[in-house]
Amino acid sequence: MTYEFNLTEAELDNILNSQTRQIELIGPDFEGYQALPEGDKKALTHLINAANAINEVALIQDNPHNLSALQYLSENQSSHAKKALLLFQSFNGVAGINGIDPKPIEIFKGVHQNPGRNFYPFDITSEELADILIQMLEEGKTIEVQKILSARTMVERLGNELKAIDYTQYFEKQFSYIANELEVAAHYTTEHEMKDYLSWQAQAFLQNNPEMDSIADKHWAAMQNNRLEFTVSRENYEDELTGSILENPKLKALLEAYQIEVCPKDTLGARVGIVNKQGTDFILKSKETLPFLADLMPYKDRYTQKIEKTGKQTMVDVDLMALKGDYAMCRGGITTAQNLPNDDKLSVKTGGGRRNVYHRQVRFSYDHERAQKLLESLVAKEFHPYYQHEADHDMVIGHENGHSLGPDNSFKSALGIYSHTIEEHKANTISIAFMSKVAEKFGTYTNEDLKRIYTTWIIRLFLKAKPTLSKPHRMADLIEFNYLMAHQAIFFDGDNKLHINFEKIPEVMYHLLEETIAVQLSKSPQIAKDFIEKWTTWSEILQYIAEIQEKLGNKPYIQLITKF
Repeated sequence: MTYEFNLTEAELDNILNSQTRQIELIGPDFEGYQALPEGDKKALTHLINAANAINEVALIQDNPHNLSALQYLSENQSSHAKKALLLFQSFNGVAGINGIDPKPIEIFKGVHQNPGRNFYPFDITSEELADILIQMLEEGKTIEVQKILSARTMVERLGNELKAIDYTQYFEKQFSYIANELEVAAHYTTEHEMKDYLSWQAQAFLQNNPEMDSIADKHWAAMQNNRLEFTVSRENYEDELTGSILENPKLKALLEAYQIEVCPKDTLGARVGIVNKQGTDFILKSKETLPFLADLMPYKDRYTQKIEKTGKQTMVDVDLMALKGDYAMCRGGITTAQNLPNDDKLSVKTGGGRRNVYHRQVRFSYDHERAQKLLESLVAKEFHPYYQHEADHDMVIGHENGHSLGPDNSFKSALGIYSHTIEEHKANTISIAFMSKVAEKFGTYTNEDLKRIYTTWIIRLFLKAKPTLSKPHRMADLIEFNYLMAHQAIFFDGDNKLHINFEKIPEVMYHLLEETIAVQLSKSPQIAKDFIEKWTTWSEILQYIAEIQEKLGNKPYIQLITKF
């Protein structure tokens, strides 16, 4: 199959040479890799093989053209095709948003991205999907509807209805290969906990049984002292279609009556790396704060707290060898850390723990010179010394811990397409609202440290363009910026320079957290929508900030440099 380029070679040159930043992952010369036993080095080879196969699965889940387009670009030796291939690798697909332009960037003419990705028939709309599901429910086909709305099925047309196919069946060829590679890696690794986890994860790829996923997740989430890191991620940010059906009142009522949970589809990802002990020891200091923070949460008597006071939470800092599948879909950003399994997963529902994994190479990719110019352009001079890129790591640790706090998934998922924005915003708000409480209770931070964390976080809220719901992290930033402005915790002087009222930040952010938790407890997509719309207006100062960002040069595209 041949494709016609949608971007000229000159446009691709501009993207690749002026708008792309590189993130270099570790290679065979990395000291931590060299120090591993030979068995673990062999295991990592097979884990990378498995990760590459998971990437193929993710490409299929994302767009029906991905594999054929990748083959076309790989075989085409023209300079135009080679440059387009680099952009394809950045998106890990034929199209993607860059976080600045309002519409997706499409590599080929006529090849578009779809809200339901390739999980659903490519021509289906939210309205048609809702109508079909209503019809099926009225005909008593509740089990099939339940399968269609499962996180782990691909959906095809079957006459006037829809049919769900479990991932283990739809991706049988790829899953069989992945399972075999995991079994071989389990054979070679010297780490007993990793061996057990990989064996269970291999079985999960072979059996149409969520219980197997749950067992594998529980083993993965319990690992704290391993040197190797291998993750199969199952997150549903890419599916923008499933959650939208909750805006149909009739369907929503039927689903509630039949107690059918609406789960957006999981895009698979794979992470391979080596745990960094020094970085992990630093992150682990935050673990003891979780029971303390759970007691501080607003309306805590109205929901089941996510984190038990026994603290089933592991945390590791990882030097990355490979990011594949969902992780490699760098569409306006890249994951710096992650808290899994998500609330909708069976392992969490049945008492399993969670695991925070932090990405060192992503965290260290930082343009110091540009950051200094941003300070000079937008921040009052007395606040310049408080900006420290490293302080962002402290905020992110609080953010990831924040995902383990608050209402459970029955509240969160009920918000439909607004759930991700509210959840990411909640995690941000928890981190900042309780930072001073953590400092007071545990002595973790000095007042000067808090000023550095607050300042660095607020400057991170400087957006490069008005975001949309497809970028929940940036929507969260916009909510928080506007709330801080409205409550005078921050303001801009006549020269458009930022000033911060440090004393106001904890109180203002706690009030914002109260409002946010109330939205989750409402279980109302309309209330969530109203909240988001209220706090995501695009003001003159935000437009001014975006224009300054553009003048300084935006690099919204990411190229991962892998060496294995």
